[in-house]
Amino acid sequence: MKAFFRSLFTPETRGGTLLILAAVLAMVLANSPWAEYYARWLETPLVVQAGPLLVDKPWLAWVNDGLMAIFFLLIGIEVKHEMVSGALSSPKKAVLPVIAALGGMLAPALVFLIFNMGDPINRQGWAIPAATDIAFAVGVLALLGKRVPPALKIFLLALAIIDDLGVIIIIALFYTSELSTLSLAVAGGAIVALVALNLLNVRRLLPYLLVGAVLWVSVLKSGVHATLAGVIIGFLIPHKIGNDKPAHRLERMLSDYTALLILPLFALANAGVSLKGLSLDSLLAPLPLGIMLGLFVGKPLGVFSATWLAVKGGMASLPENTNWRQIFALAVLCGIGFTMSMFIASLAYQHEHVMYDTYSRLGILAGSTIAAVAGYWLMKRSLAPAKEEVT
Repeated sequence: MKAFFRSLFTPETRGGTLLILAAVLAMVLANSPWAEYYARWLETPLVVQAGPLLVDKPWLAWVNDGLMAIFFLLIGIEVKHEMVSGALSSPKKAVLPVIAALGGMLAPALVFLIFNMGDPINRQGWAIPAATDIAFAVGVLALLGKRVPPALKIFLLALAIIDDLGVIIIIALFYTSELSTLSLAVAGGAIVALVALNLLNVRRLLPYLLVGAVLWVSVLKSGVHATLAGVIIGFLIPHKIGNDKPAHRLERMLSDYTALLILPLFALANAGVSLKGLSLDSLLAPLPLGIMLGLFVGKPLGVFSATWLAVKGGMASLPENTNWRQIFALAVLCGIGFTMSMFIASLAYQHEHVMYDTYSRLGILAGSTIAAVAGYWLMKRSLAPAKEEVT
């Protein structure tokens, strides 16, 4: 038992563990005598003004639009790294995770729509179960230690990164409000400046971050979701200049803050679902049920079937030293949508009645929890027994 608890706080798992603890704390606060204070904290305004430029948002929006932009910046860096020198650096390497990720986005969206197609407001959340939470999924896999084949970990990471990239595209295309031409023009200028810094082989990170701040504000004001600015910045910071790796330096600077502070803060701010007035029938309502089954049924079905078709069709081969039982267990783990699903839900129902947000988060928490527990159990049974150390 002690070994299990130690495994919860390894460098690979501590981020996921803190996410769980923060989500549990949010649920406790939202259903406690302090629920009013918790709600007030989320609604506390924070105003930043520089001359005519004004950003006036509640604390919840600063977390979702501001701090999460840093998380998306790291996603941009990770995607670029995998494309340049990692699991996506060649068509042969990329084909299996790309196909698996596409299946893993399509199937859960279809499952969700089966239950919600008739309701025009409900169906705005079709993309909620399409996402995979990298920190949670990789963290659960890491609990099993060295028994997990390295190629399986790489496959999950590459699949989750492609999944997140797909979600970013979905956000840009389907969850964008009315656009400001002036703000988009400023954003375009900032992107041109970032490209110029990259082409000039500028190694210092400060110029990228200063221009990136301008990009973030302009995207925030444009109507396109501000977190997309983080992805663009991550893509445009140089991967390697001589022996220097600017993107890697920034990733090292930010990764711990993101895993140990930003994502737990996001969970604390977004996972607080008040259960007042809810019952089992509430969980079985079309919106939460569609999300829950999209994550727990649609996601594994899409990932596994797409992988099976790609391998049997000769387009790819299974990751080294893996088998179909492990692939299925991994597909179930991909149903942990938590962070990204919560994020999409906040966009899908931001202008709707609070009940839509409550129901969507209820479905996300239920589906992600079932996927995490079932995926861990299936993966544990599919792996070879741990070898006992000889003393």
